[in-house]
Amino acid sequence: MIRIGRINRLRVVKLVEFGLFLDGGEDIGNILLPRKHMPQDAQVGDKLDVFLYFDSQDEIIATTQEPLAQVGEFALLRVVGVTDIGAFVDWGLDKDLLIPFSEQRCRLQEGKSTLVRIYTDRASGRIVGTTKFNKFLDKTPARYKRGQQVEIQIAEITDLGYKAIIEHEHWGLIFKTESFGKLFIGKKLRAFVKNVREDGKIDLSLQKLGKGKVDDLADKVLTSLERRGGFLPLHDKSTPEAIFQEFRTSKATFKKTIGGLYKQGVILIEADGIRLNDK
Repeated sequence: MIRIGRINRLRVVKLVEFGLFLDGGEDIGNILLPRKHMPQDAQVGDKLDVFLYFDSQDEIIATTQEPLAQVGEFALLRVVGVTDIGAFVDWGLDKDLLIPFSEQRCRLQEGKSTLVRIYTDRASGRIVGTTKFNKFLDKTPARYKRGQQVEIQIAEITDLGYKAIIEHEHWGLIFKTESFGKLFIGKKLRAFVKNVREDGKIDLSLQKLGKGKVDDLADKVLTSLERRGGFLPLHDKSTPEAIFQEFRTSKATFKKTIGGLYKQGVILIEADGIRLNDK
């Protein structure tokens, strides 16, 4: 089944001077892949991975360029122009993506970057972008389990913390007290489901929950110590920034981890760092 706005694997059926044609099936017919985007060694019968979208004449066209996001996905995109119908953003293709004024939460400005969801407009059939996310998110019940690892993208900064989009489908929240490291709108990272409330809202953690995160970090600390000759210039008085730069974790978790290793007799905690206990 052909999916407009997505990457498809299609068979080459004809070579022409200005490109090649791909088999789009009975309903669509042949689809042009212009010469400037076709592989030089392409032959009839080859199968190519191509992105399908509409050209300026609203005809389906193929490209081997990879968009920064496909239909149903989110991406941080730069505004390259504003006209009387909306704003255009660069999404990695020759033809820029339109965000109509009606799909802008606030007026977009040229040169600025904004988080965008790509979707197909039902009325026109065209691929467009939107910064109004609520109509697409939380439309299906959240079936995540506590501790489940998920892929997220930071979407908003609020007084409570960071609102994030989970797996392109649901809203989640990282409370300020749970955040560490450099978080910014558009950043993609992994997180763990901390709680799915009765009202459907989802709390997120950037670390594994419970004992798992400590065990995981303990292995990383010991590996780092062994790699550095048995000494690491980090301890319970180090700054959160220094700890995060080394282990991508919070200071609280780091302190708990080295405290456990010290009690086990595995490491020594010294004034200027931690050391493997050779004894």
